[in-house]
Amino acid sequence: MNSNYNIIIVGGGAAGFFTAINIVEKNPKLKVAIIERGKTVLEKVRISGGGRCNVTHACFVPNDLVKFYPRGEKELRGPFHQFCSGDTIEWFERHGVELKIEEDGRMFPTSDNSQTIIDCFLSATQKLGIQVLTGQSVQSIFKAEDYWKVETNHETFACQKLIMTTGSNPKIWDMLTQVGHSLVSPVPSLFTFNIKDTRIKDLMGLSAFAKVKVKGSKLEAAGPLLITHWGMSGPGILRLSAWGARELFDKNYQFTLQVNWLNELTFEEALETLKELKHEHAKKFVSKKSPFELPNRLWESLVLASGIEGETKWADLSKQQLTNLANQLTNGEFQVNGKSTFKEEFVTAGGIDLKEINFKTMESKQHKNLFFAGEIVNIDAITGGFNFQNAWTSGFIVAQSITL
Repeated sequence: MNSNYNIIIVGGGAAGFFTAINIVEKNPKLKVAIIERGKTVLEKVRISGGGRCNVTHACFVPNDLVKFYPRGEKELRGPFHQFCSGDTIEWFERHGVELKIEEDGRMFPTSDNSQTIIDCFLSATQKLGIQVLTGQSVQSIFKAEDYWKVETNHETFACQKLIMTTGSNPKIWDMLTQVGHSLVSPVPSLFTFNIKDTRIKDLMGLSAFAKVKVKGSKLEAAGPLLITHWGMSGPGILRLSAWGARELFDKNYQFTLQVNWLNELTFEEALETLKELKHEHAKKFVSKKSPFELPNRLWESLVLASGIEGETKWADLSKQQLTNLANQLTNGEFQVNGKSTFKEEFVTAGGIDLKEINFKTMESKQHKNLFFAGEIVNIDAITGGFNFQNAWTSGFIVAQSITL
């Protein structure tokens, strides 16, 4: 059977829905369909932010916002001047969803429930007459003279304009390379590090603000570091994994991680502080209480790793022990052996080559009437609402540039 539409959007996720809604709000006469291979739509929205949906980030200056994108920084500058996080807040408010800012800048619906965002999208598509067709797995796409043909496992669709919002879908990437697009090969981004080390063995759940660095490279990041039963996680580690996605892939996820548990303090400054503590707390036990902003159990573990026994008093510390401790605190080396996916929020670095996209319209430079929105292109961000912001911005720009 042949189904004709003005516009077909392949991919029933955040970018697909946002694009569709914006198109029809601007051009109510257009016949638009979203086709999705799964039984349900908006699955990533559902699980994002622990089920609360981290809609965007409270960074309102385009030139600052682009700095959170390891891939896409240069390309997104123009788009963010058209539709930024402030516009996202306004858009959702206009559609009945109020957002709130958390301490770390992440923004969520005030309901703290991702279902709010899903309901907003579903009711908008219904109201606007956008068809949402599930269980439609695309088998091929074909460019005819003046229209696109999309074949699924159920039927054949024809449309004047085709918009791809399928995220990291290898099968769709393959189809697009067959019609002449280039792919930057996908590698994982946003993952945690597998580390077996006696210093952190029984400390799962503890967190500290630390600076982390990949030894022998320029890769570094800072942020809360969380000790888990398989190694290290938390925003600092995820940030490092995003910026280092390609380099760490090349290292096969085997490398030395340098951790400065005191963040900004240098080895020399830490040593100086420890010498002062030696005088001030002469009669107290070293391992009893952390003099820095570190969980006591972590402090205890680092003291032990520096060759300082549990009953040692500050006054009895040797020069070597002080040096060891300053070293453990500011430059602890941990062997990373593999990675783990970060929850279900799997993000990849890679996708359609950015050079082949016009960022004023999000249209393909290879094919007229073929557009992209969201993570299908080689853009990704660190965690914190930035990947969604890219979906909203690119979807909005597609909608602005669609004229039929």
